[in-house]
Amino acid sequence: QVQLVESGGGLVQAGGSLRLSCAASGRTFSSYAMGWFRQAPGKEREFVAAIDWSGVTYYVDSVKGRFAISRDNAKNTVYLQMNSLKPEDTAVYYCAKVRSRYSIATTVTEYDYWGQGTQVTVSS
Repeated sequence: QVQLVESGGGLVQAGGSLRLSCAASGRTFSSYAMGWFRQAPGKEREFVAAIDWSGVTYYVDSVKGRFAISRDNAKNTVYLQMNSLKPEDTAVYYCAKVRSRYSIATTVTEYDYWGQGTQVTVSS
């Protein structure tokens, strides 16, 4: 069983920054890719960023150059640094663990464990 706990959300003005953290339980954290997704009201959950077991990163085009995903395997934690935030970044942000070891994915169905979500609100 894996538990994921996000933190770091909040209210920020446009142009500001936030850093999300996701603490994971489990001994094999380093073998799995981790992802961040977000869901705005009335919209489907969408991929934001992922980092594989070796540290290679992937981003949705809308956040490239503004967001950075990283991981600290010693702390079983994955981070999402969000800079130059825009009102359209407002959503509940979720971290998730990919289903299969040594694989990477950008779709919701390829992730099997999810955190409870943390609200990010960007005011204009």
